[in-house]
Amino acid sequence: MPHLTHAGTARRSRGAEQLGFGVPGYAHPLLAPTEWAELTRPGTPLHWVVLNIDTGPGARPDPHCLEAAGRLRNTRERALRAEPAQDTVRTGGRLLGHLDLAHGDRPFAELVADAQSFLDWYRVDGFYLDRCPADRADLPAVRRLTGTLATLLEDGLLVLGHGTHPHPGYAEAADQLVTFSGAWTDYRWSQVAEWTADYPPERFAHFVHGVPRTHLEEAMRIARWQGAGTIFFTDRTTRTTDRGRTDPFTALPGYWAEIVSRIGPDISE
Repeated sequence: MPHLTHAGTARRSRGAEQLGFGVPGYAHPLLAPTEWAELTRPGTPLHWVVLNIDTGPGARPDPHCLEAAGRLRNTRERALRAEPAQDTVRTGGRLLGHLDLAHGDRPFAELVADAQSFLDWYRVDGFYLDRCPADRADLPAVRRLTGTLATLLEDGLLVLGHGTHPHPGYAEAADQLVTFSGAWTDYRWSQVAEWTADYPPERFAHFVHGVPRTHLEEAMRIARWQGAGTIFFTDRTTRTTDRGRTDPFTALPGYWAEIVSRIGPDISE
């Protein structure tokens, strides 16, 4: 069963050591070898990373993704042996399979089949439910899905990728909610929903693109104040090319070493 944290008193001014990274999904390991290698660097404060082969698990096991998954699993196992008493949400880097809910339009059976493929092929530690609905009307369907996924997992992690504050009932449907995903120009003026104060920071994640290096400290201060324990900040932005819009979260930020050193050990060479 997933590690579901009960409601508690939020702590809005926690230290930098409480923050860690959630990676929404790097590009394929062949296209982003540096990104995947950095995730296994000892001491990197990684909470989880999403594996997305082809908007899901793909049609068959990918050998390059299998290798990347194995390296990440070995890093996590070493971290668990070194510090076995750590919180299960925070230890090492969990590998999550990408399930696209398409705002509630994907069939239930199709999603469960994708989840089973992720488990069979890549031995994922949980699931990231991307484009998760946020309205109250969709909550029963999401609860049905997360309940089914929980039966497939022994001690997994379920993250709902809303990208905005959902109806408060979603907090009891999964382990963590992504309550912001967007541009720095919006994040710096964003406000947190009052109901989130009933939960600790490890229940929430924020993903922000277009964050200038000079505003990193301000961005982390906002995350702590709003009660988010998992972050991914990048200076990359969305761009429109001949192939469509680029995803700013698929590559390392230009200041990766700096942001890691601010919330974890110094990884500079």
